[in-house]
Amino acid sequence: MANTALADPDSGLSQAQLAARYGLRFAGERPSLGEYTRRLWRYRHFISAYANAKLVASFSNAKLGQLWQVLTPLTNAAVYYLIFGLVLEQDRVPNFIAYLCTGLFIFNFTQTAVQTGTQSITSNLGLIRALHFPRACLPLAVTVTQFQQLLGSMVVLVAIVLVTGEPITLAWLILPPAILLQTVFNAGLTMTVARLGAKLADLKQVMPFVLRTWMYGSGVLYSVALFEEQLPAWAARLVEFNPALVYIELARVSLLEQAPLLSSSLLQLWLAAVGWAIVMGVGGFIYFWRGEQEYGRG
Repeated sequence: MANTALADPDSGLSQAQLAARYGLRFAGERPSLGEYTRRLWRYRHFISAYANAKLVASFSNAKLGQLWQVLTPLTNAAVYYLIFGLVLEQDRVPNFIAYLCTGLFIFNFTQTAVQTGTQSITSNLGLIRALHFPRACLPLAVTVTQFQQLLGSMVVLVAIVLVTGEPITLAWLILPPAILLQTVFNAGLTMTVARLGAKLADLKQVMPFVLRTWMYGSGVLYSVALFEEQLPAWAARLVEFNPALVYIELARVSLLEQAPLLSSSLLQLWLAAVGWAIVMGVGGFIYFWRGEQEYGRG
């Protein structure tokens, strides 16, 4: 018996002890947050390539191709201008066309990222079950895709702003960092809804109503001065911290000389924009990471 014990050093050890001794881990076990971040960085080229493929594929069946990424928000802007600018006379806002287009283009960046991100896990179950990679690659690829579309839209928006009589000023330098902060916010929000969408299949049916309500509450289609006119003072102050409104107002401050603003100061806008980017960017990433081992199961 003594010789047998010496010959087999693993004799009498439990499965947990054996796993610890030989460095074995459960299949699909969630890595530490630091390790997960490092793995995600190693897959950055995959995220970029996957986002590019999705962007090309999304317009592959349309004759005008990727031109639709510009035509869609322009068409929406024309419809909303007809309703809000002419019928409801919101054109009392200085340069309402540029004001409206800025709100639509900036909000559409967040809206489309959230809509697509909600299904980023459920629509890629085959890929998830076939390959091992950090699942955050999928919602992040959604954010990159929408960011690429936004860059194309910004070219059109700048043209609209110039054609409608706005001058080029130093305030335009505000726009790039504002968009980068919004991108970080969108990434965190997209990861959040991706995990929720993986758990709640019906979320994709509810999300359009949520996003439509959010748009109407973000001053996209009308003057934000109406918030102060129609809401109690405490409610108007609360609306100032609506993240969509914060990023829209920064874009309007940048591109338009006389845009009405709800926020009392530019400093407050920047603090809110940075705060939302940090809270949602970091919080969304951690929330998604905590569910890493759940994706593709069941």
